[in-house]
Amino acid sequence: MRDGFFRAVSTAEFRDLLRSFSPLGVETVPLGAACRRFLAADVVSGEDLPLASRASMDGYAVRAAEVFGAGESNPGYLDLAMDIPIGVIPEAALPPGHCARIVTGAFLPAGADAVVMVEYAEDLGAGAIEIRRPVAPGDNVMLAGEDARRGETALGAGTRLRPQEVGLLAALGVVDVPVGRIPSVALLSTGDELVPAEATPQPGQIRDVNSHALAAMLARAGAAPTTFPLVPDDLDSIRDALKTAAEGHDLTLLSGGSSVGARDFTLEALKSLGAVVLAHGVALSPGKPTILASLYGKPVIGLPGQVTSAQVVLDVFGLPLLAHLAGDKAAFDRAPRTFPALLSRNVASKQGREDHVRVRLEPRPGELPLAHPVLGKSGLLKTLLMADGLIVIPADLEGLAGQAVVAVRPI
Repeated sequence: MRDGFFRAVSTAEFRDLLRSFSPLGVETVPLGAACRRFLAADVVSGEDLPLASRASMDGYAVRAAEVFGAGESNPGYLDLAMDIPIGVIPEAALPPGHCARIVTGAFLPAGADAVVMVEYAEDLGAGAIEIRRPVAPGDNVMLAGEDARRGETALGAGTRLRPQEVGLLAALGVVDVPVGRIPSVALLSTGDELVPAEATPQPGQIRDVNSHALAAMLARAGAAPTTFPLVPDDLDSIRDALKTAAEGHDLTLLSGGSSVGARDFTLEALKSLGAVVLAHGVALSPGKPTILASLYGKPVIGLPGQVTSAQVVLDVFGLPLLAHLAGDKAAFDRAPRTFPALLSRNVASKQGREDHVRVRLEPRPGELPLAHPVLGKSGLLKTLLMADGLIVIPADLEGLAGQAVVAVRPI
């Protein structure tokens, strides 16, 4: 056995250490490639959007004050002043006592401040329009500048660009988008017992799972990891692989060899390369034997070799770090997406560590789903295969009681 773990840091302390790594540089990509990237600079609108107020429904543009109190039994009457086609800004203002027939997306005439939906109005002929429902100013109208105002920040730096943000950029005429660079990721698996997935294991051997499962998680997060050949449990081999990986990549993830056993060389290899070891051990279950180091100023995470532990650590720490490096200003602060469920039974936890418990969901029509804990060894795939998500038991609790409402994070 080598030296024991450094003091196991809390998950909050570990995240603070991850924050110490600076985001990567900026690159400009075409609008079509911007989705899922992080905006690297504020986008200031050069114009009002919409440029002028537009109808959001088919109907009649009116002055809201002139149809106040209108109803089925007491309709209001207006004269039809004009028909407004889409794509044309009306030159004439709406005269008092008049309305304008308008279609969705067409610009309102000056003087109009609302639209009565077509189903609540009737053309009586001879230019007379009957109004059977009142409207308030702004009803059924997309107001000028409602999406973005000229000179104001439409999207802030650090915003994750979803399809809806891409749409706003297009509406503003932004076709070259400054975004944070996607980190290059090196993925290494260590272990004398590992053989490639396509090989037939001999006694004492197992197929490499982590390279493929972790690569799939990274790809789902938008990265394109470089998977290195399997690395044997040998100090020189691990040191050489780490050196090559860290020299050529922004983030290095190495699974296996992170504990304190006789054949766990990750820590020693990092130290021999001059790395600054920031943490060795984190108060997380599964995932305690996790290493965080800075090698050539770049982050290296030593993941546990057990398949469940490795995936949980990557999910809890590695993917937020990936987003942080790519320019996500809230990577470590944004609450993960969860949904509520009812815990089916008591679950015990060791106080002082944050437990991420696998759960299987049982749907119940009209009620919260039941979350059944899936307990088992962290080296087995079965618990992950059976699980629909994870629940967190905070470090200051000794467990959760059955029938408690829990937040389930999908996996």
